[in-house]
Amino acid sequence: MLTKRLLLISILPSALVGCAGLSGSQLPAPVYQSRPVVARPAPVPIPTPIPPPTPESSENIQIKALPEAQSTPMTELPAEPLNSEQPTSLLTPEQEQELAALQQQTPNALTVTPSPPPESNPPAVPTPTEVKPQVLLPPVILAPPPPPEVPPTLAFEPLTTFAPLSPAIGALVIAANQNAEGGNLPTAATTIERAIRIEPRNATLYYKLALLRMKEAKPRLAEDLAKKAAQLAANDAALKKHSWLLIAKAREIQKNYDGAKEAKAKADGL
Repeated sequence: MLTKRLLLISILPSALVGCAGLSGSQLPAPVYQSRPVVARPAPVPIPTPIPPPTPESSENIQIKALPEAQSTPMTELPAEPLNSEQPTSLLTPEQEQELAALQQQTPNALTVTPSPPPESNPPAVPTPTEVKPQVLLPPVILAPPPPPEVPPTLAFEPLTTFAPLSPAIGALVIAANQNAEGGNLPTAATTIERAIRIEPRNATLYYKLALLRMKEAKPRLAEDLAKKAAQLAANDAALKKHSWLLIAKAREIQKNYDGAKEAKAKADGL
């Protein structure tokens, strides 16, 4: 007992020292995050395979022979002897007498005469139809339509005398005439257009430019320029008349014969 107390006293200081070390600051215990509980599907039961039926072994099959049928022997019947006195007819004697009397009265009643075969009708032969000869008519030759009436070609002579022009316009007109006589029609038309920009109300310049366009084979443009000249030449009757004659000639070139007649009529009325 004493030894136990001494041993306890000697162990107690060391235990106190160890506990004192534990009373100081210590690191906090780690906290582990719990994982979310995931509901797992219930396991599908796997069906157990059904073993295939085992064929019965041939040892268990017993083959039994069918009992033989007891066949009875066939016995032949004895042939009956023919009796000459036995009647072979199935008729009674009374019926035979009636039949004989009937044959004596009408000997041909029971004989069957064959009927003649029906006459076969011969096949009908089609009669040939009469072929009418075709009457060939002479070919009809159509006369060509008459050509459209073309009015006679209008006689056209350009106007040569004009009203006096200003010195600047006169110089340009002289230069244009020289270019036209030399065959340089584009340069002559450009010179007249320059003069028109200077005097845009001069009917003589439009008439001369219309003549140049006719020489260039531009009848549509020549017609428009001659209309402008006829409109501006209000007091110059000669220039106005020749402007309408130029319009008639331009329309005739365009194959507008009705318009050409109308323009010629206006020129004759001046």
